[in-house]
Amino acid sequence: MTYPLTQPRFAPAEAQALNLTVIRAEDWPALSETHPQRDWLRASGFEAGLGELRLLPGPGGILGAVAGLGSAQARRRQRFGLAKAIAALPEGAWTLQGDLTPAEREEAVLAWLLQGYRFDCYRAKGRAGALLVAPEGVDAARLLAMAEGEYLTRDLVNTPAQDMGPAQLQAAFADLAARHGASFQAVVGDDLLPGYPMVHAVGRAAAPDRAPRIMELRWGAEGPALTLVGKGVCFDTGGLNIKPSNGMQLMKKDMGGAATVMGLAHMIMTLGLKIRLRVIVPSVENAISGNALRPKDILTSRKGLTVEVNDTDAEGRLILGDALAWACEEESDLLVSMATLTGAARVAVGPDLAPYYTDDAAVMAALEAGAVKGFDPVWRLPFHDAYESVIEPGIADLDNAPGYGFAGSVTAALFLRRFTDQRPYLHFDLYAHSPSDLPARPKGAVGQGARAVLGAVQGLWGV
Repeated sequence: MTYPLTQPRFAPAEAQALNLTVIRAEDWPALSETHPQRDWLRASGFEAGLGELRLLPGPGGILGAVAGLGSAQARRRQRFGLAKAIAALPEGAWTLQGDLTPAEREEAVLAWLLQGYRFDCYRAKGRAGALLVAPEGVDAARLLAMAEGEYLTRDLVNTPAQDMGPAQLQAAFADLAARHGASFQAVVGDDLLPGYPMVHAVGRAAAPDRAPRIMELRWGAEGPALTLVGKGVCFDTGGLNIKPSNGMQLMKKDMGGAATVMGLAHMIMTLGLKIRLRVIVPSVENAISGNALRPKDILTSRKGLTVEVNDTDAEGRLILGDALAWACEEESDLLVSMATLTGAARVAVGPDLAPYYTDDAAVMAALEAGAVKGFDPVWRLPFHDAYESVIEPGIADLDNAPGYGFAGSVTAALFLRRFTDQRPYLHFDLYAHSPSDLPARPKGAVGQGARAVLGAVQGLWGV
């Protein structure tokens, strides 16, 4: 398959379009006195609630539509709420009208693009949906690039593991590089042993056609250097510390970090940002066979640090350790890792927030601003130095799964930080999945953190 399977798009500027007028709930009482179809709207019970839609009838059919943007409280509680109305519009071209702030208009446009996502390659295809004529006053190219990157991430994560093993992820990564004129290389199978021993150890039990690998994309010749590292565990059985059945149900998404950095890379390259981009993805299937990694094995990493394996189900941090060590052999202005790493992060902040770690105040400020601009909420968790001793088992330099019982996301982040020699370092512990249908985010794969990082690098470096 070639990803993304479908592309977000705007309607042609010259298309015959109907108007969708968006109204805030607090503005509706006054507007209801002057709207040309006020009688119809009142009779229908329209109150401009978030996502509420009314088609406006006329003698020749539909004249247009009005949609509610809800109250200020409703807008704070639900991102992309307008997507509910957009999804119910008849097919065809539409324009976006209404007295909206610049941020409200950008959120509405991004919601429109994201709600058009469908993952239907394994079923009958649904209807095409309504298309938006790109409105004036927004950065349409940036919003479209963000939606394209999100579509790519969602497609990669949604694809079942039978069709998205390490080799297929490599093919998608190589295709992304080729589309943007980037260089690409991969080290596969036993060739990993000299330089990436932990990647090899985690992935060696998989079938030969699903052999472990580490991949690298490079793009751009000038500007600040940005390195992205994404966890690419294409399926996680837990290894010999096997997961229970319900624990495997979502494990096709364990390459969500890789999918997210690929989506982010697409955004950066599509927008032509003046940066030097490097993307590293270690990819494995954590399988079970006679040569599988065992509990209490001790691995020597690329960095030279030894790691006692106390749980073969804590494999993501092992492959990221080698990848981060490789990343740090070359200086960059910002190093970012993204991974579906711990259940503890979900317990802490739930599925809708992307928790992150950094000790750099400038990066934190830029990321928080980028999250607001990209409608991509994030939340900072601490690199708490007092827990460093927890990840030191005594028999080796590091423990991949300390039996501490607390702060599982924090201790995992501290483990990864041991493999980084440079600052600033930014780490995301992602979920990459929406457990239910939400506006512009259907149940299944969802991007997290990428739009926030895009805004952060643009804010930090003025690119």
